[in-house]
Amino acid sequence: MKAPAKLGQPTIRVDGSAKVCGTAAYPGDLLPAGTAHAVLVLSGIAHGRIDRLDTAAARAMPGVRDLLTWREVADAVRPVGHVLGEGWANSTWRPLSGPDIRYGGQIVALLVADTFEQARAAAGQVVVAYVAERPAATLGEAASTAEPASRIKPEIKDRIAGDFAAAFAAAPVRVEADFATPIQHHNPMELPTTTCLWTDDRLTVWEPTRFVTALQHGLAAQLGMDPARVRVISRYVGGHFGSKLGLSQHTALAAIAARRIGRPVRIAVSRRDQFSIANHRTDTLHRIRLGAERDGRLLALSHEAIAATSRFDDFAMEGTDVSTALYACPNVLGRERVARVDRNTPGPMRAPPEVPFLFALESALDQLAHDLAIDPVELRRRNDTAADPVTGEPFTSRPLMRCFDAGAAAFGWAARRAAPRTRREGRHWIGLGCAASARPVKIGPAIVRVSLAQGGRVLVETAQHEIGNGLQTLLAMTASERLAVPLDHVTVRLGDSALPPGGLSGGSSSTTTLVNALAEACARLAALPPGPDGGRSVEHRYLPPGADGKALAGLQQGHVTLLTPPEGKLSWAFGAHFVEVAVDAATGEVRVRRHVGAFAAGRILNPLAARNQLTGGMIWGVGSALLEQTEVDRATGTYLNADLADYLLPTAADVGALEVLMIADEDREGNAEGVKGLGELGIIGVNAAIANAVFNATGVRPTALPIRCEQLI
Repeated sequence: MKAPAKLGQPTIRVDGSAKVCGTAAYPGDLLPAGTAHAVLVLSGIAHGRIDRLDTAAARAMPGVRDLLTWREVADAVRPVGHVLGEGWANSTWRPLSGPDIRYGGQIVALLVADTFEQARAAAGQVVVAYVAERPAATLGEAASTAEPASRIKPEIKDRIAGDFAAAFAAAPVRVEADFATPIQHHNPMELPTTTCLWTDDRLTVWEPTRFVTALQHGLAAQLGMDPARVRVISRYVGGHFGSKLGLSQHTALAAIAARRIGRPVRIAVSRRDQFSIANHRTDTLHRIRLGAERDGRLLALSHEAIAATSRFDDFAMEGTDVSTALYACPNVLGRERVARVDRNTPGPMRAPPEVPFLFALESALDQLAHDLAIDPVELRRRNDTAADPVTGEPFTSRPLMRCFDAGAAAFGWAARRAAPRTRREGRHWIGLGCAASARPVKIGPAIVRVSLAQGGRVLVETAQHEIGNGLQTLLAMTASERLAVPLDHVTVRLGDSALPPGGLSGGSSSTTTLVNALAEACARLAALPPGPDGGRSVEHRYLPPGADGKALAGLQQGHVTLLTPPEGKLSWAFGAHFVEVAVDAATGEVRVRRHVGAFAAGRILNPLAARNQLTGGMIWGVGSALLEQTEVDRATGTYLNADLADYLLPTAADVGALEVLMIADEDREGNAEGVKGLGELGIIGVNAAIANAVFNATGVRPTALPIRCEQLI
């Protein structure tokens, strides 16, 4: 008999063969017999109303079975709240509820036909005339009317310690700089695809989502149904990084259309349409002010930020809670505001607040190091802290400088030339830069069912999601180790609302939550006597430290409940990036030649999968720094580069040598298994490290992303 798996050992994914061979069933692969196909018609303006909607030609097209506009739908879709509030939807704007237009790419019609080609052709015949108003579609146009973030999200409070204004004014050395980050869109390989099938009064939905329970309860609320009559299946997800968050705008329309025509209906959202159907990373503006002694010790730190949200959703994600807690400083001011724009609602995108907020902080810190002629790593060492300077809460572990030291040694940081624009190789200026990564640990409630049959076969069931992060393998490894059975004796079932609720796949919380939940479930199962058939089963309700029954009830109703235990302390994962860039002296083109990332993320359960996660984040960081930006037509408020031809993503040619170091971080205070999550850690700080390397190469400080050649020539 094979030996059980051992957590901490590199393990090939249990679902790897199915994915490579094409037998893994993604939601879009499932097509019930008789399925009709639907295509969306989206608005070409961002602010105004529909003046005329001519559908006669479209309805007369071959194969057309139905056409939905606001006249047909009206109030059929009931209002629900936002998934990051007390609701389920990625946007509270009700689709096809009336003629008003509030964002570019808003759904204005749905065509249903026998084939996708027929539906697409008919959609092209819909004529929409608008009465348009001038939109304010970018943060630059709306920043002047920004309001405190606390007004729309009370838990986001100003971060204040000491007297920042006085300390900054008196500081011997001061840095004051403004930074900007752009709109960026998720572009997962798998696009949103929804298939709805009615069987009598029961609805089955196949849709890639990272929270099947939210989609189930949200769709039921929209349609006025009992959630028990809605089943959502999403066993594999082909990437999301935040884009497949909760209930989407088009899902209820697919269900309504399927009921109207008495056939299953499938909507395959196009690449262009997903830019407004899904969420996006919002644009942000930052002002950083640093005051320091001449030895580099911080005396004053202020981070003031503005982020954009839609007119109709109170979406905001706190970032100064990390940026103002990362370094020791007696006088701190952190303040966030939100400006409303005429766009679809933004949402989480891999490391939502930390990616833009630490770009600003780590760039300003690099400028301070330059002004003081102190090595950037040494400057961070002099400002290392064991506790949050604002709240006084201690970190459960603080391996940040161990990450910097290990990364610096592997990278060869000691050979860096401090003075900018002093290293030239042929036509390229060469520069080195570094930056920190930090991410609070998130964990949530979950329910896991574990069954052990006679003969040692184990079944693990929970309505979580395999999004490509290797969760299925980690759960199989955990059950194998704790129940002392071979890995191939364990079957893991995920991504089905008929299973016990497993929570949200996001916030780097999946592994942290589910491994702890499963470990407890296995311990309970092992203590049970065998049943009459020799088997035994347990359904375990896991509550992380600091959670209560309300959190578990919220989970069962499809609400997001993520905590940051333990109470009174900070449990964070840390990292450090070291980057070498080559900047073409004639064209300003930036190339990342080398990148070393050192990360401390608690207990590493599968080093093989962990390395893949971190490497993927580092590569995406190159896109964040140099390539990714969604362009908005200010006249219409629509996205101009909503495709993979003009929305630039890093390819193999854009990525140089990569090295990942995993730094030991034994920390069981946050959760019993010592897991911290690392899906988002790899991308945080990459944009700042690249920007700092560009400054070292050229003497030009990038303050806006992406870093384009016109900034450097």
